[in-house]
Amino acid sequence: MIEALLPTTAVAREAFDDSVPVTLFPEETAVLGNAVDKRRREFGTARRCAHEALAELGFPGVPVPSGARREPRWPAGVVGSITHCAGYRAAVVARSVDLTTVGIDAEPHEPLPSGVLNSITVPDELTWLTARRDTHPQVHWDRLLFCAKEAVYKAWYPLAERWLGFEQAYIEATPGSGSAATSGPGGAATDGDFTARLLVPGPALPDGTPLTGFTGRWLTRNGLIVAAISVPAGPDV
Repeated sequence: MIEALLPTTAVAREAFDDSVPVTLFPEETAVLGNAVDKRRREFGTARRCAHEALAELGFPGVPVPSGARREPRWPAGVVGSITHCAGYRAAVVARSVDLTTVGIDAEPHEPLPSGVLNSITVPDELTWLTARRDTHPQVHWDRLLFCAKEAVYKAWYPLAERWLGFEQAYIEATPGSGSAATSGPGGAATDGDFTARLLVPGPALPDGTPLTGFTGRWLTRNGLIVAAISVPAGPDV
């Protein structure tokens, strides 16, 4: 599912349950501490996806420990991202000569809990959210906004190595050709694009230009929303 949103230079692996046994590296097990069984299972499956993706990229048998903010630490020459939510785990990796950064997120395709929307939005985002709800009610746009902002943070952090709050990026999502307004909730898959404009100064990209925002793609399918950002390496960034 997630691979539909990514370039061919990226390798993706995903799982929809935790049925496959997983053997973690000691560096990965140490991250879990006293975590409950549910957390251990979803973490393990997501790391299995990362191991499989890395092996296909040419990095077999490599652990993926966590950094100070629990971000995955990839081997030199690799960029990547991991996500997990109820019923879904995924990892994406690419060589840094192909992609500068990548960020993915997955969420249940259902409304955000009460009170969350106001804590993650900037005022102008509420304007387009209202409009999209009227024209494309089959998409839970509030959850999509949250999902896209999580993907933005995951793409941002490896470049900036500092926090980015929900209020520090303006995002606008648009429906694509697969997002027919007549489809009902739980119907056919829908898709589209989103843009993210940073509201704080960003780091310099490898070519020296300042990072001012991201573009990404989103998809709903099988009761899930997934969002992905991939920034090409080289002069076309």
